Amino acid sequence: MKFESPSAKKKLFSEPILRKRYLLALAMILMMVGMSEILGQIEIIFPEMAALTIGLWIASEKPWNVARWPMVVILTLGATFGVVLDRYSPFHLTANLALAFCFAGACLLATKATLWPLISACMLPVLIHTETWVYPEAVFVMSSIVALGQRWMEKKGWRRATPFTPSRVPFPTELVKWLKLLAWFLPILMLAIFTGNPHIILPPLVVVYVEFSTTSEALRNKPLKNYLLLIVASVIGSFGQLIGHAYLGLPETLVAFFIIAIMFVIFEWIGQLIPPVGAVSLIPLILPKEELIWLPARVTVGAGLLILFSLIAFKRDYLLKRIRLYFRWSNFIIKNKIKYAKKTNQ
Repeated sequence: MKFESPSAKKKLFSEPILRKRYLLALAMILMMVGMSEILGQIEIIFPEMAALTIGLWIASEKPWNVARWPMVVILTLGATFGVVLDRYSPFHLTANLALAFCFAGACLLATKATLWPLISACMLPVLIHTETWVYPEAVFVMSSIVALGQRWMEKKGWRRATPFTPSRVPFPTELVKWLKLLAWFLPILMLAIFTGNPHIILPPLVVVYVEFSTTSEALRNKPLKNYLLLIVASVIGSFGQLIGHAYLGLPETLVAFFIIAIMFVIFEWIGQLIPPVGAVSLIPLILPKEELIWLPARVTVGAGLLILFSLIAFKRDYLLKRIRLYFRWSNFIIKNKIKYAKKTNQ
C-alpha cells in the first residue's frame, strides 16, 4: 500500500484542491455518524469509512489495488458474512474471528486485489456481536457513495485515476502468505479472547498487521512512528467519546467532527496519510463507555504485538538490521558518556 505525503514542507491544508477533498471526507464521515444518531442505529457507523475516504478521496492516488465496483461488492459480502457468522455460527468467538479473517483473505485472493479494509468489514460484526442486517446495508450504501465520489473527483481532475491491475503473484505464493498470516495471527487472537481482552485485536489493527507484511516501505520502514500514531488515535477517539459524549452529553456527530478534524491535522502535520489510523480513531464511537478508558492500553498491547509478529514473520532481516542499529547507537552514546565522565573527573 502506498502512503503519500499530502503536504510535506508546506503550510497545513495549503493546497485548495486538497482542502476540498478533506472537507468532503469529513462531510461523509459526519453524515454516517449523523444518520446513526437520527435513526438510533449504531450499526450504521463503519469505522473503516474513515480509512476509505482517506485512501480514496483525500489521497491523490488510491492506496489499494482494487477496481471501483468490485470494491463495493466484496465489502458488502464481507460485512454480510460477518453478520452471518455472528448470528448463526455454532463455533467459539475465536473460531468465528479466524473464519472472518480467512473469508477476507479468500475474497482478496479470488479478486487479486489488495483492499485491506475488507478484513475489518468481515471481522468487526463478529467482534462486537452485530446481528442486524443494517450493518451490511450501511456498508453497501456508504461504499457506493465513496466509489461514486472517487469517480466524480477523477473526472474533475481533483485526483488521479489509477486503473486496477490484478496481482501477478502466483496463486500458490499468495495462498502460502495468507496461511502464514493466519498462523502468526492465531496466538494473538487466542491471547485476546481467552484473557477477556478482545479489543487487543481490533479489526483496524489486524489491517495494519496485514499491511506490514507487504512491501509498503512508507509504512514498514517507520514501525515506531506508525505504532505511536495508532496509540494517539485511540487516545483521541476514546477520550473524545468518553468526555464529549458520555459525560458532557454532546452529540456523537459533534464528537466525531472533533476527532476526525484532529486526525486530519495530524496527517497534514506529519505529511503522511495512514488510513488504518483514521479507522482506529472512530472505533470508540461503537463501543460501550465502560470499555473506553482501557481502550488505549489495549491498542498499545495489540498494535505492538501485531506489528512485531508481522515484522518477525515477513521482514525479519529488516527487524534485525534495526535492532543492530539501535544497539550500535546505544553503545556509541554510552561510550561517549563514559569518556565525558572521565574527562570531567580528571
